[in-house]
Amino acid sequence: MTFVKTTLTALSLAAVSTVAFAGNPMVGGSEMFADKNIVENAANSADHTTLVAAVKAAGLVETLQSEGPFTIFAPTNSAFEALPEGTVDTLLKPENKETLTQVLTCHAVGKEVMAAALQGMIEDDGGEHPVPTLGGCTLQATYADGKMMLLDENGNMATVTIADVKQSNGVIHVIDTVMLPKS
Repeated sequence: MTFVKTTLTALSLAAVSTVAFAGNPMVGGSEMFADKNIVENAANSADHTTLVAAVKAAGLVETLQSEGPFTIFAPTNSAFEALPEGTVDTLLKPENKETLTQVLTCHAVGKEVMAAALQGMIEDDGGEHPVPTLGGCTLQATYADGKMMLLDENGNMATVTIADVKQSNGVIHVIDTVMLPKS
């Protein structure tokens, strides 16, 4: 009888822990937990080490650990690597904190927007929907051939490669290009 109780308890705990990330995709080789905040989950993604370093350099850790809600379009390391040589190193310098903050906040929206909701807004707007960001940038969202795409004010196009990574304080959508403020 004790064995049965122990087994049932273990199964119950496994089911509860599965609910914590049920439906959340893996990102950067790691599980993403819906009960952790944006910074906690991003720090576990091998694909977002540059983003996490940038968030720390900009002093945005506390903000992105707050209640939110936020939608973060999270560029991967390879997205940062695609920038002109030296750009990331320059942005990470203390004297460029204001510029770095603007770049990062051009990837953030001050509410939770799941992919299906954004797709609905795109359809309602005839194929393109403006997405105002906390950094003052407006991204243009489109959806075609099963892909969500974002266009920044400089003509850079990002594709959402992983959508709807639920967080305790919002949602992350992984993107393959860094969005930049209007130059």
